[in-house]
Amino acid sequence: MSITTTTHLNFRGQARAALDFYASVFGGEVMAFTFAQGGDERDTADGAVAEQLKWGGVQAPNGFAVMAFDVPPARPYDAGTDAVYVSVRGTDTDEVTRYWQALAVGGTVRAELAPAGYAPLYGMVTDRFGVTWVLDVLPPYNG
Repeated sequence: MSITTTTHLNFRGQARAALDFYASVFGGEVMAFTFAQGGDERDTADGAVAEQLKWGGVQAPNGFAVMAFDVPPARPYDAGTDAVYVSVRGTDTDEVTRYWQALAVGGTVRAELAPAGYAPLYGMVTDRFGVTWVLDVLPPYNG
């Protein structure tokens, strides 16, 4: 048996926009299932939740995967501070740099993408949706 893990991000009304953004950065297709499709459009009196995501994700041919949903207004939601980082590791400096540059647009750089003592490149950025990403280039293995 084998398993995989996938980062699952929670939003309040921004899940679709975030998934579209991540698909534009990493490639892949957005899969989306709305509350209305699940029969849950009654979560607000005006039906505002109907088109928000009950479940969504991006799966890219390069192995990138992320899931997301919109926390309904009836449920408490606190994005927190630094509760989760999404780590993206690769071996191609140019590829990791492209991801970094795209995620930084409209975001906040927390550590510039630069050589680090343990990696050819390392950086941290909080994107425009409030998700913090740690990107690095894996050093060659000399075992």
